[in-house]
Amino acid sequence: MENIKKFIRKYFLIEERDTSIRTECLGGLLNFFTIMYIVVVNPAMFAAAGMDFGGVFLATIVSIVIGCLYMGIVSNYPIVIAPGLGINAYVVYTVIMTMGYSWQSTLGCCFVAATIFLLLSMTSFREQLIASIPECLKVGITAGIGLFIVFIGLKNGGLVISDHSTYVALGDLTNTGTALTAVGIIISLILATRNIPAAMLLGMFILAVVSYVLGVFQLPQQLISLPTGFSATAGHLDFTHVPEMLPIVIIILLVTMFDTTGTMIGVAKQAKLMKGDYFPNLRSALMSDAFASFWGTLMGTGPCSSFVESSAGVMAGARTGLAAVITGLLFILLIFMFPIANAIAAVPAITAPVLIIAGIHMFREINTLDWGDKRALFPAVLTCIMMPLTYSITNGVAIGMLSYVAISIAVGKIREIHPLLYLFSIWFLLDFLKILQ
Repeated sequence: MENIKKFIRKYFLIEERDTSIRTECLGGLLNFFTIMYIVVVNPAMFAAAGMDFGGVFLATIVSIVIGCLYMGIVSNYPIVIAPGLGINAYVVYTVIMTMGYSWQSTLGCCFVAATIFLLLSMTSFREQLIASIPECLKVGITAGIGLFIVFIGLKNGGLVISDHSTYVALGDLTNTGTALTAVGIIISLILATRNIPAAMLLGMFILAVVSYVLGVFQLPQQLISLPTGFSATAGHLDFTHVPEMLPIVIIILLVTMFDTTGTMIGVAKQAKLMKGDYFPNLRSALMSDAFASFWGTLMGTGPCSSFVESSAGVMAGARTGLAAVITGLLFILLIFMFPIANAIAAVPAITAPVLIIAGIHMFREINTLDWGDKRALFPAVLTCIMMPLTYSITNGVAIGMLSYVAISIAVGKIREIHPLLYLFSIWFLLDFLKILQ
């Protein structure tokens, strides 16, 4: 046992990063509880699009385990990798449910994006691609995805409904499900405001208890069993529509790239692992995300991303990849909790508050905008607001890029526009005009 401890301390640089094995295990455990909600919420979204809940449930866990183990063992960072709520909300509610593509074609599209991400993570072109997007558009995209997720959560929970005269309206609060959603939001907001660890998971648990008392939530007869349906989702990728879905591939690629990069840098700064502006082993860290996305989409779930909730473990003192390894191994245990997860996912009022709180966290990025710079402000706000109003992240990104390029040209800032941004803008303009179809 002592030899194993020596190996762990040496391999994960425990002493060099001023931590301990116990602290890393505690940080990994805390990250596990903080992010555990994803194994319910992510499969529930894809199930709404016609996929088998059990298959996506298992694919979600496997992708988390792969991402966390790669991040911990290869990159040595306490950062958790899991299917991203923002990008997967886009995949489910826009690409599949609004644009009408089958989930097989959509996962094929996601797989192509993940493969490109994996290849780019091995080269310096990844940095050029991220640098081509102005900071204001990155802010607008992140905040816009946040608004989009909030809108989806409100819609799923029944708090926002369609209306012929005003397009949207407040739902019926006398309906038990809608009222439970409202209560769940308030409970989750209170828990998050008080900085309680695993606030979203605790909020789901409280609401599940309340729903059970009211007869809305029913416990399954069998509490523990392995998930079914993996063969119904894994490997069913359709690439025939990829050429016409290239704008979607670009959106998935861009959003995943700078979203995960920004989160990793933020967590690394919090853990004091950055060396000035230099991120050691950034390439291998990004490979963790790309690798998890590659296998995740192949097995039946959407793209993966680094989770900002990893900061919970960092706050507990985690500084090495051992924390990520512990988190990944703990997720294996959840495979046997499939019946309970499936039952919880069947009650939208339990999962809707999670989407809403996650969206609010993403929307706060809007605070970093330079409100005095109109050239940056207008495209960023347009990007942000057009996502929920058109129910499409693609439209938001496209309109933001086109408006930024047009304004920059008009004010004589042509040289400040990256050539790749011109390329993306032309592509989206041609797509809007139906020339590419």
